[in-house]
Amino acid sequence: MGGGLTQSVHILIDGQEQDQVPALDRAIQYGDGLFETIRIVEGRPCQWQRHLDRLSIGAERLGIPLPDVALWVAEAAELIQGQSDGVLKLILTRGEGGRGYRPPDHPKIRRLVLVYPPPNTPDPWQQGVGVRYCQTPAAINPALAGIKHLNRLDSVLARAEWDEPGIAEGLMFDATGVLVGGTMTNVFLWDGARLLTPPVDRAGIAGTVRGLTLELAARMGVECLVTRLDLEALDQVQGLFLTNSLIGVWPVRELAGRRFDLTRLPWALINRIHQTAFTPG
Repeated sequence: MGGGLTQSVHILIDGQEQDQVPALDRAIQYGDGLFETIRIVEGRPCQWQRHLDRLSIGAERLGIPLPDVALWVAEAAELIQGQSDGVLKLILTRGEGGRGYRPPDHPKIRRLVLVYPPPNTPDPWQQGVGVRYCQTPAAINPALAGIKHLNRLDSVLARAEWDEPGIAEGLMFDATGVLVGGTMTNVFLWDGARLLTPPVDRAGIAGTVRGLTLELAARMGVECLVTRLDLEALDQVQGLFLTNSLIGVWPVRELAGRRFDLTRLPWALINRIHQTAFTPG
């Protein structure tokens, strides 16, 4: 198995065992690149194709050439070998070169594959989590919305707003007061009859489990409305839950001091999301 200098994180950079990226790489200079974070279960990546599809969309949006998918697959398999559970991270950078912000005409891309150990905290997907509101606004940029680019400073600043162990996530709004999602999650509201979730056309990330949730809801006959939401909408809901590729799904037990009755959530759907999100393949 390939490895870096630490025992806990294994790293390949352009297929080689190393853990240092040149200082002139545009990912360091400008955040010029993309990433995907993927849960490993039973030695295999979960929702693998969804992540590769989003990476492809992001590369096209940024004009970064995409490596052969077979390289990602082979290098991920090499690092995952012998590790039943964990976290796989793919990073694609535009490499070095260009003058200032202007990207090089023929970039020599750099690809990183990292494997981390699994989270060592209990999974609260049945008990629910505590959530707060963040003051930091989410950036509005339709050209970058939806993709997982390397510029995540709004989420970094929002996550720095709290350190209480009982708060698992913070909800973010854009500068106009429109709900975007969590610092690391997508959010679904439940009004007792249907789900509501923000669009990701101006801000936020088109999460892989968000997409899975929309598909499962449609398949199970649960109406889901993708619409702009604000603080008033949150005040009126019966409950809500969060999704991403590492947590799967987290019901929200408490939001900014307001407690929710978790039994009112659509548990048949939530159970299906949890099961499917962590199904390898």
